[in-house]
Amino acid sequence: MVTLTQGWIKQVVRSILISLSMVLLVGAFAPASAHFQMIIPSDEIVTSAKKRKIGLELVFTHPFLQIALNLKRPEAFGVWTAGKTTDLLETLEKNSSQDRVGETISSFHTQYNIKKPGDHIFFVQPQAYWEESESIFIVHYTKTVVNAFGVEEGWDHELGLKAEIIPLTRPYGLWVGNIFQGIVKLNGKTAPFATVEVEFYNKKGEVSAPSDPFITQVVKTDANGIFTYAMPRAGWWGFAALLDDGETMQHKGKSYPVESGAVLWVKTKVMQ
Repeated sequence: MVTLTQGWIKQVVRSILISLSMVLLVGAFAPASAHFQMIIPSDEIVTSAKKRKIGLELVFTHPFLQIALNLKRPEAFGVWTAGKTTDLLETLEKNSSQDRVGETISSFHTQYNIKKPGDHIFFVQPQAYWEESESIFIVHYTKTVVNAFGVEEGWDHELGLKAEIIPLTRPYGLWVGNIFQGIVKLNGKTAPFATVEVEFYNKKGEVSAPSDPFITQVVKTDANGIFTYAMPRAGWWGFAALLDDGETMQHKGKSYPVESGAVLWVKTKVMQ
């Protein structure tokens, strides 16, 4: 009886070790995907007074793979339009939903009533996210622009965020294949030769990547902090400039670097 019990234990242990090895093997070859803070409006262009109320979704996720992370209540959330900034933080309502792999995650949503013509720059500064696998904190200063009633003024306004992408191409009314340019700034200064990650918001899972490099596209800013990219598919595209100015935060008694991400979301449509 003792021999049978020991044999059974050995078999169970062996099965566990094999399973663990498979998990590690799959993890080693799992597709790479970047973190992106998202602000996705229900409409990026408002043309009718009957549809002046828009919804806004705030999610922290891997946009292409649709594997989300828990988003805590942001440090700041608001909108700039016609020279005025409005604090919208208290309007946020918490969501609880499942991502593509079935994990329950938290996000936020709100509604905003467009009151006047012109460009509306929505922005969010999330709380710092601790990324265990990289031993860094991540803060993505994120923007998106909604145009209202045909007045195209303000889309290139600089908000003065710690990390920011200022569009050089109008960030709405974009066709598939249009070239998009933006200038990256950190603490008000241009960021030359910075890495900019680009990902498609693969919401419906319609796009599959033939290999890892297709998931997250990568470009660099030039000597003037300007990056260029042409979007090959209709939908939402995120640009995330990854920046480091030496800032650190404490985690379990140790100091770790803070990655300041400048993020901008734009939408493209098919020309028909």
